Amino acid sequence: MNTADQYVKAIYLLQEMENGPASTGALADMLDVSPASANEMIGKLEGRGLAEHEKYKGVRLTEEGIVNAREALQTYCIIERFLANVLDVEEFRAEARELEPVIDETVAERLDTIIERNPDCPDCFDPETDACRYLELASEKPAD
Repeated sequence: MNTADQYVKAIYLLQEMENGPASTGALADMLDVSPASANEMIGKLEGRGLAEHEKYKGVRLTEEGIVNAREALQTYCIIERFLANVLDVEEFRAEARELEPVIDETVAERLDTIIERNPDCPDCFDPETDACRYLELASEKPAD
């Protein structure tokens, strides 16, 4: 997954949460980048046909952008669930965000065979909690 994938994923989640276009400021906040950096990448996404930006209204993904965003989100869910459920990494969200840009499709597919992803992924992702609904967290697991 590359930086553009992270942006389309973030735009997709913001669109879902706001039920409309994602504001540049909200996008910058979500990705912890400057508004100028967010604007620059939005321009690149527009150039690739993945997004449409309307000044003062926000950015919206095209159909192709939505497909890319859902694939990126699915990869992120796979990483997150692998770290939390298989490796029992305590700070799995932070680790998933660090690994997200360097995990390619091949590695994600291999990890997917280990976690047994649910068929409704990536719809299982809850943007409010920034996590997959199917995470099995150590604090939620019954004691042995």
